[in-house]
Amino acid sequence: MDAGAEELTRIDALATAFAAAADPERAAAMARYMKDHGTFFGIPSPARRAIQRDVLGRFRASQSELVAFVDAAWARPERELQYAACDVVARSAARCSPVFIADLGRWITHRSWWDTVDALSHGVGALIEVHPKAVASMDRWIASDSFWLARVAIIHQLGYKTATDADRLFRYCTLRAGDSEFFIRKAIGWALREYSKTDPAAVVAFVSAHEAELSPLSRREALRRIPTA
Repeated sequence: MDAGAEELTRIDALATAFAAAADPERAAAMARYMKDHGTFFGIPSPARRAIQRDVLGRFRASQSELVAFVDAAWARPERELQYAACDVVARSAARCSPVFIADLGRWITHRSWWDTVDALSHGVGALIEVHPKAVASMDRWIASDSFWLARVAIIHQLGYKTATDADRLFRYCTLRAGDSEFFIRKAIGWALREYSKTDPAAVVAFVSAHEAELSPLSRREALRRIPTA
């Protein structure tokens, strides 16, 4: 059985298990919350992840298996299957080669909404930590017409803490500071707020220097955890 067929079988098994736990009322509420970006089984995250563990076991995907698995999940309408795929990406991306960034970009720009985009950003960050030269893709994504790719470029260092490339973070925030897109403005504030836990003075200085360029949303989010700001 080739990787694609095997991963289709794996996704079918996961879908069957999710369907057995489906809650139509919750599914409708989840769809409304996500502005009808996909349909839902109606399973809360803790229960969904428990089912994933039962079905997937110790699934450690190779790169080809991972791509086939995520492609199979993205071909299905139910969002929980895509969430499951994002979880597998997050724990497997660091074992992939740099070319995996192209697959990540493909999923980020297909069936896009903040839930899967932000989840996939963890895989992007993990891949770049292992393959630092892959950050060249972020230099392209920050200038992309796809605001989802630009959002991931801004937030891919979340969790890097002292390993954060602050110059890159601030440069990306400056490049998109005037963007009118909510998800970009929010990403700028989120990334700066996260870095403020590591270097609050640098964030305060950046926001002060770029106050006229940054949106009120970005400034407010950036300084939220800095009481003296």
